[in-house]
Amino acid sequence: MSKREDYEARTEALLAPIAARCGVGIYDVEYVKEGSERYLRAYIDKEGGVSINDCESVSRLLSDALDLEDFIPDAYILEVSSPGLGRTLKKDRHFEKCLGEEVEIKLFKPIDKCKEFVGILDGFDGEQITILEDGSPRSFPRKEIALVRLTIDF
Repeated sequence: MSKREDYEARTEALLAPIAARCGVGIYDVEYVKEGSERYLRAYIDKEGGVSINDCESVSRLLSDALDLEDFIPDAYILEVSSPGLGRTLKKDRHFEKCLGEEVEIKLFKPIDKCKEFVGILDGFDGEQITILEDGSPRSFPRKEIALVRLTIDF
C-alpha cells in the first residue's frame, strides 16, 4: 500500500464514526498534491445533499481527530465538501449507485481519434466499464480510463 493509500484509508477509518454522528455518508477520501500544496479531501454525502453546516461540523471533528492521530507528517490543507453534481466515479460502490445514469468517460489515449465518450452507465467489473452510446454497448478497459464522472444536464 502506498503512502497516499495508507493516509486515505486511515483518514476514512477516522471519518466513519464522525460521519455517522453528523448524519452523513462518506463518498470518498483523497490525498493529493497540487502544485506545491498537499490536500486531504473528504467528500461527504446524504439524501437531499449536504449543507455548509454539515461540512463545517465534519471538518471540525475530523481536524481534531487528525491532530490527535498525527499520522501525516507533511503539511496539508484539509477540505470537506460534497462530491458535487458532476461527481467522479472511482469505486465500485460509486458505479453501483449510478447504474442507468449518464456518464462521461475520458481516456488516457484516444480510440478512433476520440478521448471522450458519453453514454448511460450500463455495467462494470474489475476489468472494464460499459456504457450505452445511442443504445449500443461500448466497453472500456478500466486501466485505460483517466476519469469517469456523472454528466450535468442544465
